[in-house]
Amino acid sequence: MQNRRYPTDQEARQEILEVGRRMYMKNFVAANDGNISCKVASDQIWTTPTGVSKGFMTEKMLVKMRLDGTILSMGELKPSSEVKMHLRAYHENPEIGGVTHAHPPICTSFAIAGLGLDKAIYPEALVNLGTVPCVHYETPGSQGIPDSIAPYCRDYNALLLANHGALSWGKSLMEAFFRLEAMEHYALILMYTGNVIGQARELSCDQVQELLGIREKLGIHAGGIPPCADRATNLKDVVCPNRGVAGACPCGRCGRTGGVKAAPPPAAPAAQGDDLERIKRAVLARLAEKMQ
Repeated sequence: MQNRRYPTDQEARQEILEVGRRMYMKNFVAANDGNISCKVASDQIWTTPTGVSKGFMTEKMLVKMRLDGTILSMGELKPSSEVKMHLRAYHENPEIGGVTHAHPPICTSFAIAGLGLDKAIYPEALVNLGTVPCVHYETPGSQGIPDSIAPYCRDYNALLLANHGALSWGKSLMEAFFRLEAMEHYALILMYTGNVIGQARELSCDQVQELLGIREKLGIHAGGIPPCADRATNLKDVVCPNRGVAGACPCGRCGRTGGVKAAPPPAAPAAQGDDLERIKRAVLARLAEKMQ
């Protein structure tokens, strides 16, 4: 830690503004939501003020403070009440150099549902982010939130806050933001596979161990290990049925003949076709009565 190079005050302020703009443009925050911090010395950070849109901040709005909460530099606005969870993260893990808190819609939906992000289905998420626990609910801005995140700051890279939003950290502020971005992408994939497609092939334990080895080589020592499948189910190619270059289709169903694909057959009637037919007959009968 003694040889660590921290960003200068100017670099930290500019990075906070850049991350704020990215969070706002990506719809990770709305109105004045969210907060950001960046460490510039072993016991000093720059952080965002209360009541300001993260997409429209200026350097003069930012607040410099010590990790004990002492304010060193401040404009007209005080720091966010949620800076307490940033300070706790820095105290719990001295390797942390930046923290982001936001309300990305899909991550926040998982947090509201009380679900963590912990499926072994996506190598990039497992290596660069890891699993993301969902910690119990505490009132935003209260001391309960710092206490709730404290047990996870060394062994994980990000958290969901129940009924609240997402929190991420990294050795730099940019790494913290990229993890926030990765969380939302991971949550999107989990939503699609779990609730739209309804199917996902989980990585086997051997495949997960291989990815954990890669993670270790990259110097990422936190992130947790998701549940894995006993055996691999993703080792066979999945190829659409062969239609052939020319000639009739071997399936005998699609109507393709002589190398030219015929128009698709009409769609099968919906499951409620009988009901629709009865309604149709009833309507026609009523019209016939009126015409008599």
